[in-house]
Amino acid sequence: MNSMKIRRTAVTVAAAALLPFSLAACSDSGSNTGAGPTAAARDEAKTGASSSADGAVTTDRPFGPACAGVPGEGAGSFAGMAKDPVATAASNNPALSTLVAAVKRAGLADTLNNAQDITVFAPTDDAFAKLPKADLDKVLADKATLTKILTYHVVGQRLSPKQLENGSFETLQKGKVTTRGSGESYEVNDSASVVCGNVKTANAAVYIIDTVLMPK
Repeated sequence: MNSMKIRRTAVTVAAAALLPFSLAACSDSGSNTGAGPTAAARDEAKTGASSSADGAVTTDRPFGPACAGVPGEGAGSFAGMAKDPVATAASNNPALSTLVAAVKRAGLADTLNNAQDITVFAPTDDAFAKLPKADLDKVLADKATLTKILTYHVVGQRLSPKQLENGSFETLQKGKVTTRGSGESYEVNDSASVVCGNVKTANAAVYIIDTVLMPK
């Protein structure tokens, strides 16, 4: 009789000891499935940063001081540009109006929109304004020269920021552009700075620059 009481007491104690662990496991399971995204996921959505398997932080978002001027929504926003081919996307960015006019004058809009996986170094309006007005007007009036300059700004592959760290790339004009930098600071041909980089369109990577590149 005493031995039966002892066994019952042992079972009760064991069950009581296991109960907190069972409740904790149920609580953890519920938080993963019903409480929404984790803090890490929320941070990734805000910043575009994510963690790789080895714990390193990677970014896949536009960067640079001029990115602050991009609209937060609509066709000219980063999300809007990502849906359109590059010439169309550029036409929705007010800082690229001179470039867009030049592309249209050279008859290159369809060529750029139909290309696949290219990179465009896109000079801002301020970049074109650095050129003497007489020289700019002369270039805009000469389709052959204009085409040569514009195609010098296009590389026939999508380039990631990592590839720009120390690169040399052939352009559609058949000349070479060189790039260097790191993090969120890059230069092209040691003369133009990237002011808003890693901008995605449907068919291109765009790096907006502050100086017009001139082929040799």
